[in-house]
Amino acid sequence: MQRKEFTGVEGYTMEDTRYQYRVTEKTPKGAPNVVYIVMDDLGFAHLGCYGSNIHTPNLDRLAGEGLRYNNFHTTAICSATRASLLTGMNHHTAGIGAVVEWMTGCDNGAGHIHPNCATLAEILKEYDYGTYAVGKWHLTDISETTEAGPFENWPLGKGFDRYYGFLHAQMDQYHPRIVQDNTPVPVPKTPEEGYHFSEDITDQAIKYIFHQKVVYPEKPFFLYMAFGAMHTPHHAPKEYIDKYKGKFDAGWDVIREQWFARQKELGIIPEATKLTPRNEFVQPWDTLSDAQKKVNARYMEAFAGMLEHTDAQIGRLIEYLRETGELDNTVIVFLSDNGASAEGGVDGTFNNFRKHSKTTSDSPDKEAEYVLSRLDEIGGPTAFNHYPMGWAHAGNTPFPWYKIWTYSGGVKDAMIIRYPKLIQDPGAVRSQYHHVSDLTPTVLDILGVEKPEFIKGVHQRPFQGISLKYSLEDGNAPDQKHVQYYEMAGNRAIYKDGWKAIVNHFRNASGGKFEDDVWELYHVAEDFSESEDLAAKYPDKVQELERTWFIEAGNAGVFPMINGVMYGSPEENARMAKTLKRRERFETYTNIIEPFDLIRALTSILNTNSHVVLAEIHRDSTEEQGVIFSSGNYHAGFSLYIKDNHLKYTYNYGNEVFYLTQVEEELPVGDISVEYRLKVHADRSAYAELYLNGTKKADLEIVGINDFADFVSTVGANKDTSINPTEYAVPFAFEGKLKKVQISVDGADTTLEKELEAYYAAD
Repeated sequence: MQRKEFTGVEGYTMEDTRYQYRVTEKTPKGAPNVVYIVMDDLGFAHLGCYGSNIHTPNLDRLAGEGLRYNNFHTTAICSATRASLLTGMNHHTAGIGAVVEWMTGCDNGAGHIHPNCATLAEILKEYDYGTYAVGKWHLTDISETTEAGPFENWPLGKGFDRYYGFLHAQMDQYHPRIVQDNTPVPVPKTPEEGYHFSEDITDQAIKYIFHQKVVYPEKPFFLYMAFGAMHTPHHAPKEYIDKYKGKFDAGWDVIREQWFARQKELGIIPEATKLTPRNEFVQPWDTLSDAQKKVNARYMEAFAGMLEHTDAQIGRLIEYLRETGELDNTVIVFLSDNGASAEGGVDGTFNNFRKHSKTTSDSPDKEAEYVLSRLDEIGGPTAFNHYPMGWAHAGNTPFPWYKIWTYSGGVKDAMIIRYPKLIQDPGAVRSQYHHVSDLTPTVLDILGVEKPEFIKGVHQRPFQGISLKYSLEDGNAPDQKHVQYYEMAGNRAIYKDGWKAIVNHFRNASGGKFEDDVWELYHVAEDFSESEDLAAKYPDKVQELERTWFIEAGNAGVFPMINGVMYGSPEENARMAKTLKRRERFETYTNIIEPFDLIRALTSILNTNSHVVLAEIHRDSTEEQGVIFSSGNYHAGFSLYIKDNHLKYTYNYGNEVFYLTQVEEELPVGDISVEYRLKVHADRSAYAELYLNGTKKADLEIVGINDFADFVSTVGANKDTSINPTEYAVPFAFEGKLKKVQISVDGADTTLEKELEAYYAAD
């Protein structure tokens, strides 16, 4: 856009004024719009144009009019990839070593993007772009995701003019916790009225573009569109899921072979590529019971339905750009943030929070029979489903391992670019080696502008990524990126000129000592799928690459590393828990005038550890009732509340069992104290007690607790969806006065006596 600077002479009146202006162009002439479309946990093979039998016509068309990359890499996890994508930096340098929930307080685990690593939104605002973000953010320290902020690490604080989406890692697609700009807002309609988050954010994205183009038609825009799909829960309208009935009955072993053959037909992988063996945690499909096969096929049908539904929303956006004449003047980049996820475990989950608990099902067959009874609910509002890791393995065809690992199954992902002004061979496949940090430098290269030296008064670090514009113009151009390191929770890798060395730290049998890790070696220039470990054959090459990794990691600020895992043996998971040991917390809230949410950092601690909640309340009438404290929602959680003049406590175990206890005597009016104490046992069962005015009145045995760190805890109400719908409807806000609420949290390795002693000794 033009900027006018007054250079005339001001007179006593307007008539006396001599008007003259210096006109400058702040935006590069003919600057294109920019759209980043990000999917979550989408495997390399999942799109139709990358080999699957899932119907993705809009993304396939985008690829047909643009380019598909088969040698593009991410960081192996969501927050880190998003930070690298938006900043053009390595994720450790930007301050996001892994996910924001794993913040360490060090520079590489700050839990937010450092100000000296500006986002593309902040950069493009310097060139007068309109900037809009919709969907998943997951780049804010969880201690800052409160209604009081601070907001500098929310999207508007990172350069976006408008934002509509959620700040968390994962979200119920039917009942999301939505933020608009800096303010929580209600979901606009119910699932029964046809609500789905992917449709909602597409509506908002189109509106944001419409409003800008109506007022400033010449002004370009940057849209960051980050779907909650394909992360768990795999939610989609039933008609989309039902399209895939029977399509995956052959099982993941056969489907993986079919997708592999299709990839070769499409030319998305080299003809000489070998299909890697079945990952060790994946059960052979033929060994499953009939019930397991039926359930597991339905899990994949839900995933496929969600992917096609998301593709339809992307199609709506693209069609809007086409109708308005903006499409061919828009750089569109589509990518997944990491490979397919194995978070569903060996058997998959109807409710992804129940899998961490001491389950009521004592065998996979019994678990399958339970899910079979609720088969039609998979993908709907009452489920929080995730497919088994066998399907994730198929989604990452032809590679080994998954999200979090630094093998290609975790870091080599689908990426499509459409920009007809530079691409002369639409529909082609590009094989140049590139990394997610290269995309933002590419955009600036296309615009012909530099990253400003200072943004918001902060001196900026130069990009660590490089432009891949050369590859858009010439498919035969040699690689310009020669080295790239990887590190994720101890898993490590280094790429250098066609060779890749990898450490599978999660499988370290020594108890997690980094010095005992064993490096593997792959000649990826010849071995596309990392099928043959050459470490024993070329030990000097291993040593060379290991030294290179330390140099690159040191320059990027990788150290200190997190020593932990997400999947694998109980011993490995225990090591992760020890590394990220949760601290004791004590909080007191007074003079509460309306319901409010606790910070997510406290919620994540609270939901998996022994704790005590004590409230001092005042009621003028026995009719005053409502929730005093709640955590979670319909999928998992617990609540302390008064109903029909009785104090009650309910625990929702993974939307399977709704535990309930109450104080039998009716409550008096006036000032009283109410309290619950939850003791978490080593086997993840629990024991709850209810107290009235300091005297124990009721107790409750709970067979297993949930791990639902991504949900919220609320003082004075139950937001989102009801923790126990048979007991009350949301928000069921407390009608009396909350004078004080005290929360004491400690680790599961403490005793209730010690915990209470510490609680009551606190000032």
